[in-house]
Amino acid sequence: MQFFSGFRRPDGRAGIRNHVLILAIDECAEGIARAISQKVPGTVVVTNYNTCMYGGNEELVGTMVGAALNPNVAGALLLNMGCGSIDPAILADPIRNAGKPVQTLSIIKSRGTRSTIKMGTELAKELTAYADQIQPEPIPFSELVVGIKCGGSDTSSGIASNPSVGRVADLLVDKGATCVAGELIELVGCEDILRERAVTPNVADKIDRLINEEEKRWHIEGTNVETMSIGNSVGGLTTLEEKALGALHKTGTRPIQDVLRINAKMTERPTTPGMYLSETTHLCGGSGMHFASLGAQVILWTTGGAGFNNPIVPVIRVSGNAAQITEDIDVDVSGIMKGTDSIHSCADRIIHTLENVVQGEATAIEDIGFAYCTLYQKDQRLEKLICIEPQ
Repeated sequence: MQFFSGFRRPDGRAGIRNHVLILAIDECAEGIARAISQKVPGTVVVTNYNTCMYGGNEELVGTMVGAALNPNVAGALLLNMGCGSIDPAILADPIRNAGKPVQTLSIIKSRGTRSTIKMGTELAKELTAYADQIQPEPIPFSELVVGIKCGGSDTSSGIASNPSVGRVADLLVDKGATCVAGELIELVGCEDILRERAVTPNVADKIDRLINEEEKRWHIEGTNVETMSIGNSVGGLTTLEEKALGALHKTGTRPIQDVLRINAKMTERPTTPGMYLSETTHLCGGSGMHFASLGAQVILWTTGGAGFNNPIVPVIRVSGNAAQITEDIDVDVSGIMKGTDSIHSCADRIIHTLENVVQGEATAIEDIGFAYCTLYQKDQRLEKLICIEPQ
């Protein structure tokens, strides 16, 4: 496939979906955002459940802005209660500067819930009318950005789904597309292998530094924090090293162009096609929003049998565990475990599914599944305590 049918945005990027985003800047606006969305087809909702205070939330604000600027979003309606410190203008200005239509509503200034729902419904309809006028056009395949992540991993992941998606990543990069893998905590112990794939010594050093920082965040002495879930253990994974080497496979073998940072100072995006690592969190819902903020139009998710949805970026689920295959799984690669299928043939099927989703076909549960989208951020207080400074 040399082209896909996409929606060109004013900033030059192109999406595979044409959503209007209703963004509840604080949790107090959640119900109103949902009420508006129920009245206006073509809208999706994301809510900030953390806090309405701005100080220390700069990374979260960057993710919200990045999500609104995702090429799958045509325009955005921003809602807040009006008594917090995250002013909608902080988000609206960069969205508007990118040429994308954006509207804001403050519930207090709008004189309450019912009037805000009425006004918000009218504004959301204006935004969807604008989106409906955007006609899909042929977009070069080189403009595709694919997020890659694992979750609900088990024994089959490192043998079947991860290697299959890794092969897909290589094929996509060879075709001129961009792939972005996340969850640096899942790559602890793989640094030497990754360094050899870095395009420059600076990128190699960046891989080391950012993986080390993520390990410091999650493996703090004296705490009982899980980075390998009960589901991983029940699924047959025995050590973090085993899990990491399995996760490594999904990144393929191509040169690593950079590690995209997501912190209080910046949200980096790919600058040229190729393979990237990123600070996308290993936490499922948060990872979807990170991928959205990095500009991914679609996510490849490798798993045993789990999965999540994201309202902005479609998620294609790939599983190699025959016992866990349900109608939620988009691509069954369990034949690898049985010795009846190969990584190459499974990769071809994943590519075929990806092409269909990019052309507008819904994923297995894109239209019916629901998942909260966690707006994850690193706690700036903890960052200071463990001597990590965003750079």
